[in-house]
Amino acid sequence: MYDHLSVWLNGRMIPWPEAKVPILSHGLSRGSAIFEIFGTHEGPGGTVAFRMDLHLNRLMRSAELLGMQIDYSTLQIAEAVAETVRTNNIGRGLVKIVAYWGEEAVIQLVLNSKLDVAVFAIPSSEELGLDNARPVSACISKWRKLHPETVPVEAKACANYLNGYLARRDANLRGFDVGLLVGTDGFLAEGSVESVFLVKDGVLKTPLPGRILSGITRLSILQAAPAIGTPTSEEPVLPEDLFTADEIFLCNTGIKILPVARFEDRTIEAPGPVTRQLMELMQRILSLSDDRYKDWFSHL
Repeated sequence: MYDHLSVWLNGRMIPWPEAKVPILSHGLSRGSAIFEIFGTHEGPGGTVAFRMDLHLNRLMRSAELLGMQIDYSTLQIAEAVAETVRTNNIGRGLVKIVAYWGEEAVIQLVLNSKLDVAVFAIPSSEELGLDNARPVSACISKWRKLHPETVPVEAKACANYLNGYLARRDANLRGFDVGLLVGTDGFLAEGSVESVFLVKDGVLKTPLPGRILSGITRLSILQAAPAIGTPTSEEPVLPEDLFTADEIFLCNTGIKILPVARFEDRTIEAPGPVTRQLMELMQRILSLSDDRYKDWFSHL
């Protein structure tokens, strides 16, 4: 499907089919890879990336939290992203950066070598479903969110997503689109790959950081909401709060805002008035028609 594309791997462009690792590589067999993913958009001056600086900083933070070393600076990786996007003539799409140990590790757990880095630029397609903000259904998963004293949950590590996989699978088997994870402390955390927001009495609320991934779309919504006169609050949220929320929505990189139309056995207006205003605001931002947020984009 993507065989015609090129991949940036450790400083050189290679054909997509050649971007491979051994099955016994540490990144695959131990699940130790880290990654970032963010959107590209078509602007008047060419393709731009949404908040790439924050994504690259988080990639470096993930490596730091896990005691890993990346042999490239954020500037060098940004240049690699630009080269990959231009080489593949990408407009609207996604960039995925994977940093991993590609060497084989049959029994070794700890490696001292620096990580390999690969950059993929993927065009928008029906399969990716970018910007398809259809209302979704959600439930509370039977699985709990990883405790931050077991692994650094703020690291965007592939292994951490097994937790999200189980939550999504559980939800799908029960007839829902998304499973929401509750932490071991009893408070709401996040979805499989989504941050969670609720609106109550006109206030936009979302769980506190510390036990969740520091989502960049989440941050962007919190920073943008005051522009439509909506107050925000990062606070402990109980699962029961979702049953009395006026509105619920999720967000992630590919689809900025996903309104929730059904939570467990409850039907909710989706999108509600606040969610709709936020969706319209994010659309203006992503179409580069609101100059207040122009510094959120990097020209490629």
